[in-house]
Amino acid sequence: MPHLGSTAHLRALAAATLRAAPPAVPAAAAERVTLLSAGVGAGHDGAAAELARRLTADGFVVDRLDLLDLLPAGTGRLIRDGYHRMLLTAPWAYQRIYRSTERAGGGGPLAAALLRGAEERVLRALPAGTRAVVSTYPGASRVLGGLRRAGRLTVPALTYLTDFSVHPLWVADGIDVHLAAHAVPAGQARDAGARDVRVTGPVTDPRFRPADEGARAAARARFGLPANAPLALLVAGSWGVGPVRQVALELRASGVAVPVVVCGRNEALAARLRADGVDHAFGWVEDMPGLMHAADVLVQNAGGLTSLEAFAAGLPVASYRCIPGHGQTNAAALAEAGVAAWIRDAGQLAPVVSELAEGARGLRQRAAGLALFADPAHGPAAEIARIARAAPAGAAAPAPARRHSRRPRRLAAVAAVACALWATALGTAVATTDDGPRLMHALGHELDFDGDGHASDTPHTGAPGAPHPESHRP
Repeated sequence: MPHLGSTAHLRALAAATLRAAPPAVPAAAAERVTLLSAGVGAGHDGAAAELARRLTADGFVVDRLDLLDLLPAGTGRLIRDGYHRMLLTAPWAYQRIYRSTERAGGGGPLAAALLRGAEERVLRALPAGTRAVVSTYPGASRVLGGLRRAGRLTVPALTYLTDFSVHPLWVADGIDVHLAAHAVPAGQARDAGARDVRVTGPVTDPRFRPADEGARAAARARFGLPANAPLALLVAGSWGVGPVRQVALELRASGVAVPVVVCGRNEALAARLRADGVDHAFGWVEDMPGLMHAADVLVQNAGGLTSLEAFAAGLPVASYRCIPGHGQTNAAALAEAGVAAWIRDAGQLAPVVSELAEGARGLRQRAAGLALFADPAHGPAAEIARIARAAPAGAAAPAPARRHSRRPRRLAAVAAVACALWATALGTAVATTDDGPRLMHALGHELDFDGDGHASDTPHTGAPGAPHPESHRP
């Protein structure tokens, strides 16, 4: 099958030069913006990091806060661990919660109470002189919206929608402006009740850009990949969740492309794939722009930041065997926007991957993905800067003293579990499900927070176990 000749003209779209981040402006000369994210997976923090880089280059001092660090009773770790463990061992539960909270228009009373408990901490953490606060995480938006409604936050609060699909939890009453990457998520945000929604395009690290043939060949050599074979890059987020092994084996069996799998921090999964004979299975990869330059098509299961990075790199994207909840709704939204294919039947995997790697469908989707970045001067960071410069300095109104009370340990545990279910923007509120008691009972057995998990599913953060020429880190 012809390979390099059919795509060479596309690879010449732009040079593969990497731009260094501009030097930071001294604090004394800059205005101030605070970004509020959450370390659940990598997408929310990744968006915050790139917004911070661009705002810093524009002359702002940027402060970054993690909502998980500001939640009461030390529940931040339970959020990360609970959500992660649920995706690994009880994805059906996550799907149930996602759908239930979607129908209910947001989270339930336990989640709301927990987030109200974070308002005081967030308010106190905002530096003096802040001109705007930007959320890249739904829970953070809920906290900021509550503070704005109460008149305690006196500067604009914005939400940058990191996904193409917008769960109702993303839309918080009190948020001044929602920033969307495309008209599809903008429409969903409006349908969920957002009043001021602005389509500003996405934001990604500038290293993700189309590569010419020289950069492509160099990337393949650097990663030890075949020089001429079609390559399908399979990613599953920073945690390596979902049916990654099944998809990798399906791709290999199809013969249309060599699977190149990135397992994130799930080194055990990478080791198992290599034992299966999938030669190019990596753990954490530092040079993802280079790996995208080497590939012909991206196959993903969550539809988050990695998809946007692929669009910026001129790499066509297919969604396949998506994780429950936001993985499936993102696949639908990306397909509606015309920027990614959604493969819903295993029999379509081979023909769609082939069309994307070497056919006219891939040409169309490359063009559609790159078009998202056509006007960087009016991107989300530029819009945040305009809003912040028009706002008065002084982040917070005086907050009344708060009485501390001792809560029963049982109630704290229930709130922690509920928060873990709600994590990453999509769910808690077991009370809103049709079968809450069964769900809680199942999670109590499935989510073994103290156990070691299954060897094939548990991410390891120690040293990588397999030698490869590229850079890995835990």
